[in-house]
Amino acid sequence: MTPVLIDGKEVAASVRARLSGEIEELKKQGKTPGLAVVLVGEDPASQVYVASKVKACAELGLYSQKWALPADTTQQELVELIHKLNADDRIHGILVQSPPPPHIDEEAVILNIDPRKDVDGFHPANVAKLVLEDESGFVPCTPMGCMELLKAYGIETAGKHAVVIGRSMIVGKPMANLLVAKNANATVTIAHSRTQNLPELCRSADIIVAAVGRPEMVTADYVKEGAVVLDVGINRIADASRPRGYRIVGDVNFEAVKEKCSYITPVPGGVGPMTISMLMANTVKACRQQLV
Repeated sequence: MTPVLIDGKEVAASVRARLSGEIEELKKQGKTPGLAVVLVGEDPASQVYVASKVKACAELGLYSQKWALPADTTQQELVELIHKLNADDRIHGILVQSPPPPHIDEEAVILNIDPRKDVDGFHPANVAKLVLEDESGFVPCTPMGCMELLKAYGIETAGKHAVVIGRSMIVGKPMANLLVAKNANATVTIAHSRTQNLPELCRSADIIVAAVGRPEMVTADYVKEGAVVLDVGINRIADASRPRGYRIVGDVNFEAVKEKCSYITPVPGGVGPMTISMLMANTVKACRQQLV
């Protein structure tokens, strides 16, 4: 079987094109969507992610603030900044880059973000809205991006069996909730590290979402003919043949799996490009809702 490669870059570009029109309409009403990105410490990967988010804001014409705080910033100092941003009318979305330094209680930080500005979708109020299928809430960006990819490629979810490998609050659990919702109507199984007979379970799936954080764990014996595979993983593995000494792979062994799929996302270039576009979409949505 020759699979269709799901092009996340192309779909992300179409999302941003749509958002550009929405942003222009908001500006005509005197409002520019604003995003505050807060980084505590100097983690190199986090610095790259923050820079890409600020760049995306600039390209779309959003207002943005970047707060780069030293690693020894206290919990109280961070919470005080969040309260300041909650009260700032120019800021419609607040994102605190994860992971923070070990002394920061990330859950407590999230609880201090105004749910109306929680564009990451991690506040309990937004988690509840996701479960209740209340569309006024914010959905975590990566699983929302996965759903956008399925929609863009016309992949049917109703009545299909989806296996989500991973149970994090960032991807696995919200992904399962999105797939089982009434506008998707999939039958969903959440698998994880304690799941027995995982390859056998996955072979029953029409759709597999791999979000487990283990390089190339999903091999051909996990996949039935014609399945759709969305690879959320992004892992760095050593490769002496590469100039940087490593290569980026997903949670799926792409070369082994692709011949059995109807659709599959590559890594990089599949799910990854969607995450920041969905963050921009949540920020625009937050602005629109705060106008009411």
